[in-house]
Amino acid sequence: MRFAFSDSLKAWWNPAHPEFSHIVNAASLAMPYLEPYVIETMRKARAQITDRTLLEEVDLYIGQESTHFRQHQQFNKHLAELGYKAVPHMEALLKADYDAFARTRSLTFNIAYAEGFEAMALTIGHMLVEDREFLFGNADPAVSSLILWHFVEEIEHKCATYDVFKALDGRYRWRIYGLFYAMIHIMARTRQGYRALLIEDGRWFTGTSRLALYRLLARIFARLIPRLLRVMRPGYDPREVPDPSWVREWWRQHREGSDNLGDLDTGKLASPIPIPRTA
Repeated sequence: MRFAFSDSLKAWWNPAHPEFSHIVNAASLAMPYLEPYVIETMRKARAQITDRTLLEEVDLYIGQESTHFRQHQQFNKHLAELGYKAVPHMEALLKADYDAFARTRSLTFNIAYAEGFEAMALTIGHMLVEDREFLFGNADPAVSSLILWHFVEEIEHKCATYDVFKALDGRYRWRIYGLFYAMIHIMARTRQGYRALLIEDGRWFTGTSRLALYRLLARIFARLIPRLLRVMRPGYDPREVPDPSWVREWWRQHREGSDNLGDLDTGKLASPIPIPRTA
């Protein structure tokens, strides 16, 4: 995938929702540390897997995650070049977190965290696709395409870490522990990041910006919570979660050779199919 980040790109790449821009920016800062940690976890797990189909699934998963974090590195580099002090600070914190998890925690914990992250990513992916017109409408095409592409692929590999966890452990209490730990950790670091970014922009202590932020978070969590509750059921399996038609259409276009899905027309996101700007 190619994303043409403009030299003039601002941190508030969605002028209609600058608060959402910084929520996404803060989450992006984690990807070059979170996803390599998950990749290393899956490589360690892979050594204990004998099922050939699952081994192939793990290899494809590692390939996708490797591409994700490298694309986010490019975007995060642009944020750093804009002069935000929060960027190197948050990157150092996130690197320390995931280095410590990999070094000191058990494989069971790390697999459970990985599955917790992916289960959360699946729910977020559905939320972003469902609400794409509101969240990304008329926003910067490159950043919007990066985020939507990332979660289109999160939905595509929704079973990978679940299948690994089930094959190597499978205990419900560990799956739920991993889900809650990953959610609390990632959301806390994301909040820390967007708060710092908004402070640097002079928005955090502005009443209108804070109200817009709380309304946005309420909108997001109203869509996330029902999906997360389904994930928490003892009998949950990601295979039971239907793939959105917009995502399936994205996959079809990609399979058929479309090479410009990294440049979506954000003025036409209400369409039931992804429409590149150059189409």
